[in-house]
Amino acid sequence: MKNYWWKILSFILLVYTIVAGFLLKVPRLPILNETIRNLYFHVCMWMGMMILFSVSVVYSIKYLRNFNYKNDVFAVNFAAVGSLFGILGYLTGFLWVNVTWITDQGQSLASVLKEPKLIGAAIALLIYGAYFVLRGSFNDIDKRARISAVYNIFAFCMLFPSIWIIPRLVGSLHPGAPGSDSGNPALDRKDLDSSMRMVFYPAIIGWTLLGVWIATLKIRLQLLKDKNIIHE
Repeated sequence: MKNYWWKILSFILLVYTIVAGFLLKVPRLPILNETIRNLYFHVCMWMGMMILFSVSVVYSIKYLRNFNYKNDVFAVNFAAVGSLFGILGYLTGFLWVNVTWITDQGQSLASVLKEPKLIGAAIALLIYGAYFVLRGSFNDIDKRARISAVYNIFAFCMLFPSIWIIPRLVGSLHPGAPGSDSGNPALDRKDLDSSMRMVFYPAIIGWTLLGVWIATLKIRLQLLKDKNIIHE
């Protein structure tokens, strides 16, 4: 039981997130209205993505220090699940945009597609997509691991200007952009009331633990597969 408590916690928190996220009352804010519930999914998945990418880059650095093959396996699988969360976060964000910016605010689809936050997020995901393409271009395991580790560090560093910095320096419809009341969307007290925080923070933990759970399963499968190949 002591080895599985965090998996049980992840399940409980996600059930709580889904049930409370759809059923509990939320503030009736202009434009957002009921769509504010997407905060528990869109934003929390992106928070989980950042944590998973952080774990991935730590393992890449560890690999470059000791060249332990397992560190490369950990790095690539945490990056893979982080990318999955990034794609899910992007899709839920685009659904949110479709309701708020396009339907309620009358923004054209063309203007929304030029939104710096969406462009920056897409660039960040494409950079990580190139990471997996790069890995697939090498047959030599050691060479692939070394080059991938260096690129993973580069990809992680590019997250911050593409997602967090540049979109806030230019005009944007996204919360946290210049002209808005808060520089930290969903974290400032003006963005989130106490009742939503009771779901928001558990949701971040729940989604992140789910990501770790999936990553550890992928790691175990890959190590088992590699072990069988070696024995053959």
